Amino acid sequence: MIRRFAQGIAPLLALLLAWQLASASGVFPAQVLVPPSEVAATLARLWQDGELGDHLGTSLFRLVFGFLTGAAIGLAFGAAMALSKLFETLFAPVFQAVRQVPVLAFIPMLVLLLGIEERFKIVVVAVAVFFPVALATFDGVKGIPKAWFEVARLYRTPPLPFITRILLPAAVPPVLTGLRLGLTRGWLVLVACELLAADSGIGQMMEMGRQMFRIDVVLAGVFVSGLVGFGLDRSVKLVERRFARWKEA
Repeated sequence: MIRRFAQGIAPLLALLLAWQLASASGVFPAQVLVPPSEVAATLARLWQDGELGDHLGTSLFRLVFGFLTGAAIGLAFGAAMALSKLFETLFAPVFQAVRQVPVLAFIPMLVLLLGIEERFKIVVVAVAVFFPVALATFDGVKGIPKAWFEVARLYRTPPLPFITRILLPAAVPPVLTGLRLGLTRGWLVLVACELLAADSGIGQMMEMGRQMFRIDVVLAGVFVSGLVGFGLDRSVKLVERRFARWKEA
């Protein structure tokens, strides 16, 4: 366990050391290549001042509400496409076409419709989450053997027990993968959105640092956004692993 941890952290330590040496060499201007020690000091100061906590709390609030909204709509839409041939015929071509468009391309239109208030950020996250969740749900439900539907029809299983006891457990693994992709994608899009149009959040903190030419603040925001994204991804991955163990048992 210790050896595995050491192997995982060694490349990061090597990168930090190379970064520190490069910044100390004087080859690059100090304002451009800020040493990691200064970034760490800036992180500590921002946290003590409460500025980092405020920005992070605002971003996570937007992420949670956007994720829940997009995931709920994506689950319903994906299941409807998988269960209804008519629904799939009507909406699948449009869905497949629109999901190829980068989410950031919707930002100008959403700004015109919603302004740059909280609704705008939540909707952007919801759109980013919707597509991977809907696609994963569609694939998961479509992958359920048809014999299961036939048995349920033969025994006249009511819709609610069929959905909760058969449909959902069978579709959970791919749906969890879709939720994992949607969550990380939503976080990335949110930070980018805050960089472009926001008055608070991690992305806005980085943008203000750029405007003031405070590269240490920008890099502190990069570090925090990467750490949060990594934590979110690992959390959902742990849920996936636990479900896989339960299914195998």
